[in-house]
Order: sequence, then structure tokens, then C-alpha cells
Amino acid sequence: MFLSTIRVCRILLCAAALMQGIAVAAPIQRDDDQLITRRSKAGFAKGIWLRIMPLGASITYGLTSGDGNGYREFLRDKIVDYGNPVNMVGSRRNGTMEDNDVEGWPGYIISQVQTKANTAVPKYKPNVVLINVGTNDCSGNVDLANAGKRMSALLDDVYKGSPRATIILSTLLVRWDEDKQECVEDLNSQFKTVAAAQRANGRRLVLVDMQPPAGPTTDELVDGTHPTEAGYAKMANIWFAGIKEADSAGFLLTKEAIAGNPNGVPDRGVYG
Repeated sequence: MFLSTIRVCRILLCAAALMQGIAVAAPIQRDDDQLITRRSKAGFAKGIWLRIMPLGASITYGLTSGDGNGYREFLRDKIVDYGNPVNMVGSRRNGTMEDNDVEGWPGYIISQVQTKANTAVPKYKPNVVLINVGTNDCSGNVDLANAGKRMSALLDDVYKGSPRATIILSTLLVRWDEDKQECVEDLNSQFKTVAAAQRANGRRLVLVDMQPPAGPTTDELVDGTHPTEAGYAKMANIWFAGIKEADSAGFLLTKEAIAGNPNGVPDRGVYG
């Protein structure tokens, strides 16, 4: 292979400079750096449109968050900056962020969230579903021995309602109360077993751990249950890492068309 004339001239000039004791600057890598930056902002799954449904109870809704956005605005901003258009979807709205659609139901247990999901998921067809639910099951001591089975039923219904969905399932957050924390640890163990079974069955699912230190600590709770702003920001980072893991596994699929509004609206939501 022959060197280009320009490259030969550069080599000769550098050699001459070195012979005369002149320092030669390293080649400028600006173009390569810009290319790396562009690649890092290419987004998940080559920048596909993410129609994300935050699904759960009060933490999903953003309770105790000063602006009502909870983790959602932190997360949405990170994903958009990474290179994906985002449409948050759900039958409710909460928070000051413009795209504030959410499927969060304060006080609800797993089975109640499942009932809401059975209506919302087929309607909005999310291709990413973020699930954090079970905290109220511990608070009310509701059928704890079967929490894993109830979670599995919820997951099955989400996939039935939106076959192209990837689910990011989270463990429950830490609690101040020792008895409630013991319950949290029990349910988290059940959820891990459920997640492993789902993956073994070929489901597009990633389990993320919201326990400290990566998740909110007891010092990052407002009332022993719900996060501070710093706690919500940590949740956003964990969700983001979960989506990244899903992308690495090849789980993320393009969103399903919705009759009458196939593309969605990135700033406000499909039906808003």
C-alpha cells in the first residue's frame, strides 16, 4: 500500500524537525473526539423512540418530590441527552415537567397496579416499562408469601398488553422501620427469583437493585418510605443503567404503532 503524498510530506517534515531538535506536537484528534462524542450520544438501540411507562404506586407517582416529578424528569433528561426521543406515557399526570404522564397510583398494592396496567398498557403500548411496586404490600402486610406470584402475574399481563415491551423491574427501596425493611428484603428476594424465571423463559427483562448504596439510603428518605430529591436522582441513575443493560442484551424494540397516533408526541405524551 502506497502512502499518500501529503502523508509522506508530513513524515519528512516531522523527521526534519526532530533532527533540528524542534518539538513536534502530537496530532490533533479533534475529529476523532467529535466522532466519539457523536457515538456516545447515538442513543440506545441506535436512537429508537422510547415510549416509557413508569408503572407503580406513590414512588412512581413522585410523592414527596418537591416538583412532583420524582425520578422521571431526571431520567428523561438523561435519556434524551444520550440520544433517544422519549415519550413518557400513562393515564395520569403529575409534576411540573411537560412530559409528565405516569401510571403511578399512591397506596396501591401489586394486584391493584396490575388492574390499572391491564387498561393502560394495551392503550399506550410502551416499549419500555419501569416497574417499582410492592412497598404498600409490606406496609399493609398483604399476602406477602405470594408477592412473587402476584408480581409474576403483573409481568405476564404487561407483556400481553404490549408484546414489544422491555421491562425494567426494580427491587423495593430501603425503609426506616426494621420490620418493614425485613419485609422489603423478603419481597426483593422473591422478585429476584421471578426475574430469573422470566429471563429463563426468554422474556426481555432486567432487574435493577434500588437498595443502598446505589439506591436511596435511609438518610435519603423523607418519611421513612419515599425518597428525597437526591434519592429520586439516584433512582433515575439506576433506571438508566437498567435500560443500558437491556440495550446491551438486544432487548429494546421499536415501539408499536397506536391507531390514530402512530408516532406519539415526544414532549407531551400520546394522548395529551
